[in-house]
Parts: sequence; C-alpha cells; structure tokens
Amino acid sequence: MDLQLEGAKVLVSGGTRGIGAAVVAEFLAEGADVSLCARTASDVEAAVAAAHGPGTLSGRALDVSDREAVTAWVDGAAAEMGGLDAVVANVSAIAAAPDLESWRLSLDVDLMGTVALVDAALPHLRRSGGGSIVTIGSVSGREVDAFAGPYGTVKAALVAYTQGLAHQLAAEGIRANTVSPGNTWFPGGVWDLTERNDPEFFAEALALNPTGRMATPEEVARPVVFLSSPAASFVSGTNLLVDGALTRGVQL
Repeated sequence: MDLQLEGAKVLVSGGTRGIGAAVVAEFLAEGADVSLCARTASDVEAAVAAAHGPGTLSGRALDVSDREAVTAWVDGAAAEMGGLDAVVANVSAIAAAPDLESWRLSLDVDLMGTVALVDAALPHLRRSGGGSIVTIGSVSGREVDAFAGPYGTVKAALVAYTQGLAHQLAAEGIRANTVSPGNTWFPGGVWDLTERNDPEFFAEALALNPTGRMATPEEVARPVVFLSSPAASFVSGTNLLVDGALTRGVQL
C-alpha cells in the first residue's frame, strides 16, 4: 500500500526513544520530512545524527509543558520544512504514583503538552489544506489497571480531547485519532526496568496478555503512521487499541 507520505511534513514529540523513535523511523522510511522534539539535547542530537531513510530529520530539545517553547518549535519546523501535514503527540511523563506531583506532571506534560502542540500546529495544518493529528493514549485510559490514577485518567482525557478535535475539525479536512498501545517493551523503557527491578510485577503484567508477550515499538508505530497518512483519509475520531487483545472490555 502506498501511504502517500513522500515529501510530507511531520512533527513528532518525544521522538528519540521507544514508540516515538519508531514512529520517526517509519515516517522517514516512507519519505516524509520529520522534526522531533525531546527534553534532552544529547538525545535529540544523537537521533538526528543516526537518522536514515529517504526523508530528512531535524530536532529540538524542549520541555513540552513550556507552551512558548512548543510554539517556537512548531513554527520554526513548519517554516524550515515548508509546511505541516501531520502531528504526532507522543510525549508522556509516565507519572503513575498517587501523589500530587504525579498529577501535576501528567496534566502539564501529557495533556497540556498535547494541547500546546495541537494549538500551535493547527494554523499550519489549515494552510496545508488539511492533515492529521494523532495522540498516543494507552490501554490504561481504556480500562482500570495498575496505572489507574494520574496516568490512566489523563490518557482517558486525551481520548476525549482527540475525539472532540475530530468533530470540530472534520469540515476543514483535518483528521484526529488516538492510538492506545498496550504494554510495550524496549531497552531502557519502563518495562525493561520493571523486568530487572520488579520481576514479579513484570511477570504479572506479561501474564495478562493472551499473546504471551509485549508489543515492540515498531508494532505501535506502524498504525500511527498509517492513521497519519492520506491512506487513512476517512478515519477520524477513532481510538485504535494496539494491545494484542490485552483489554477485555467491548469498545462501543
């Protein structure tokens, strides 16, 4: 299938590791030009230096809870690339502890960081005549699990926010969807650390999935890139679970 992404202009927040890095790699392989952001400058520099594929990659270090910094990145990247066709909001504080700091981080980073990115991107998407917004949710926003609390609550809010965008922007040709991954393992990620530091909890989490394994970042990234592409031109307002049948509720 031709995803029609050659030459597309794409933004990916949190694009240096895990799912975000895999999303960037898939876009580049499709010939898209990508700008990523992440908090750590050295990670951004390493990602840009290691990039390969028909598409080009640039990046900026910033904190997505800083609205002015997000706007400056979006405007600068759109100017450099010559427009904007797709946005992927991937950054998460992954703050699950039941304390006030975790609530603050989840709201500032996961939710308001996404709102800042979308608000800054919309004028550029409109000038491009349409485009796509994909937010990265979680199965923890779909059903109650060990990450209920700040993380799960804010991920559920992201789904509601994104579905609202889909209806508000449909007449302008701008689509909005959420991809909600299940447990995803990658080196240095949450589940890698859990496997090493809390093997009992890791085993419990692994046993919940009928496939007997966790996702790879690439398995999550491919649906993200598809939904971002013109090949998914009539898909908007969906919350796509990429979880290997982990969740058991019926999604109505």
